[in-house]
Amino acid sequence: MFYVALLFGKLAKFATKLRKTGGSAFPGLVAEKIYPPLLKEILAGTPVILITGTNGKTTTTKIVTELLEGFGKTVFTNSTGSNFPRGILSELLNLKNVRDFNYNFAVLELDEAWAARFVEKVQPDYSLLLNVFRDQLDRFGEINTTARYLKEVALATKKKVVSNANDKMVRSLGTVHFGFNPALSSHFPNDDELYMLSKKDQEKISSCNVRLNEINDDKVKFNIGSAKLKLSGNHNALNSAAALSIVSTVLSDEFNKKKALTILESIEPAFGRGEKVGLRNGNVQLILVKNPAGFRTALESQLSENGSVMIAINDDYADGRDVSWLWDVDVLPLKKVKMVSGTRAYDMALRLDCARVSYEYVNDNLVQALEGFLNVNGDKQIFCTYTAMLKIRSLLEKRATMKKVL
Repeated sequence: MFYVALLFGKLAKFATKLRKTGGSAFPGLVAEKIYPPLLKEILAGTPVILITGTNGKTTTTKIVTELLEGFGKTVFTNSTGSNFPRGILSELLNLKNVRDFNYNFAVLELDEAWAARFVEKVQPDYSLLLNVFRDQLDRFGEINTTARYLKEVALATKKKVVSNANDKMVRSLGTVHFGFNPALSSHFPNDDELYMLSKKDQEKISSCNVRLNEINDDKVKFNIGSAKLKLSGNHNALNSAAALSIVSTVLSDEFNKKKALTILESIEPAFGRGEKVGLRNGNVQLILVKNPAGFRTALESQLSENGSVMIAINDDYADGRDVSWLWDVDVLPLKKVKMVSGTRAYDMALRLDCARVSYEYVNDNLVQALEGFLNVNGDKQIFCTYTAMLKIRSLLEKRATMKKVL
């Protein structure tokens, strides 16, 4: 049944490409239905590093992967960002010889809820727990539910768990920690602080093998050394600390601080997470926003003083149907918005109205809105939810003049 599942999974992948329907997890669904143990059997014998948490999974997974590769390791990862088991299985179906799966590590990004289900089948060797914030209330409900999922991951991990020392929801789950200097706490409020439910966390912070000590634009200082990042935003400085922490834990004596920081400096943003593309009339930066914490951090550390701004909010399943979180976002840093779009454009526009932030256009047709916005001269930023980002990126790729800005 192993080979039957592989065959039908690959046929499903071929069919989705022919129909151009997307559905990156569909081939994995087909293969999994035919032979449920398929994923476990493919990964057997390969050390698994599982990365999960509310914010930063995709970028951190990319950093971890490239750091390990920089140290000469071969790595399989779910680079498309389809972060649940069927998506990982679909990614595996891209390999020519799945039966001969031969990598030093499998670095897997998993949605918090799906991570708890994944570890029932495959016990990771190492886990990295990033943070817990209110996100997709229609899926996760209360924040304690998300924390419970991460606890299940930690308990199933065979070797070491690396967790965020500054996040009280996951701190105690780790055997190793990363974190930030308390002097940077204003840049990284926890969930309770965002909702003014508590004062600053007074609990003693665990010692960290990698700690973020200073941020000065793209220059960051860790307790293990300094680096100049291509990854924009304060959150990516902390994601880098998390990645360095798990890689140093996994490699142990093989880990070289200076080499790791040199590799880190060359790593570019994951797609749609601060990624820039160049058009004839200016650069366009895509910035993913999906909950109050992420949106707040993006506005604080990535919003340009110059250039035009577009916001695109969708409410598809992958975004979360409940967009009430928009009312928890401090939008005041947005002095003026050029375009508001997405399936929930008018919800976003109302939020801006109530904060007295001006905007010029509202168009819930994303294709039309993007076309009009891209005609504006000068540099541009688009803050967008997940499915809006995928659509916008796809439309940008169709422009012949598109080039990546390094």
